[in-house]
Amino acid sequence: MNDISTAFHEYFEIVIADTPVLLKEAFSIRYQMLCVNKCMPGFDADNYHDKLEQDEFDSCSLHLLLRHRSSNSFIGTTRLILSGSLGNDKKLPIELYTQFYPANTNMNLPRQQSIEISRFIILNSFLRRKGDNYFMMDKNAELLEGSGRRRFPHPMLGLAIGIIQTCAIHNIYHLFSIMDPALNRLFGFYGMQFYPIGPLVSYHGLRRPFYVCLIDVLERMYENHRDIWELMTNNGKVWPENLEYYKSICGPRQNVSNTDISIINC
Repeated sequence: MNDISTAFHEYFEIVIADTPVLLKEAFSIRYQMLCVNKCMPGFDADNYHDKLEQDEFDSCSLHLLLRHRSSNSFIGTTRLILSGSLGNDKKLPIELYTQFYPANTNMNLPRQQSIEISRFIILNSFLRRKGDNYFMMDKNAELLEGSGRRRFPHPMLGLAIGIIQTCAIHNIYHLFSIMDPALNRLFGFYGMQFYPIGPLVSYHGLRRPFYVCLIDVLERMYENHRDIWELMTNNGKVWPENLEYYKSICGPRQNVSNTDISIINC
């Protein structure tokens, strides 16, 4: 087990929020960051009397939590909106609130293997803990320094691990998101950058639609970030089925370097 894998399992645990109690934890984190801390515009605390931020897409989503082991507290959450669970007449937020470039308007990807990542959140109170310097991220989302931070650079990687492993287990290959460019740039440090498929839009701030094929992510990690790949896939044990088939039907596949990315999240 490499240093990053050892550090991740020492500090963090990915938890599937599949009970009412765990879902409440996820919605509470979202309320704190979106409605109280105002990390994104468009969320009014007065609209959430139970102090739980929820919307109509939650019932069609898989929800993940990131637990900090030593404090036994949940410090992050994200959700995967299942396109195949929305029904024939419903669309993903990315379809409702963004525009695609002409080349990406008819991607014809199977909805049962497609998801939209949203509500990707780490508590800022945790990021600023003085005793856990290796968890801190500066305002420019640059790579972190210091021996501890080199072992596990940022807790957002913990949520990303949960996303990739969940997609691999459930044979989900097509990942969409409406992102802030800084988050996608941070993903790029680990070989997980998404590809822009449309222009910037005003949606809880300036954001942009993005897409990536899971196969591209895993192959890019294997080639350029082997230690991250080992952590993501549990040394190859967590791996999508029908890999060669889905490589042939992936959506737009591009070579994007970190310097090419103008990136985002929602």
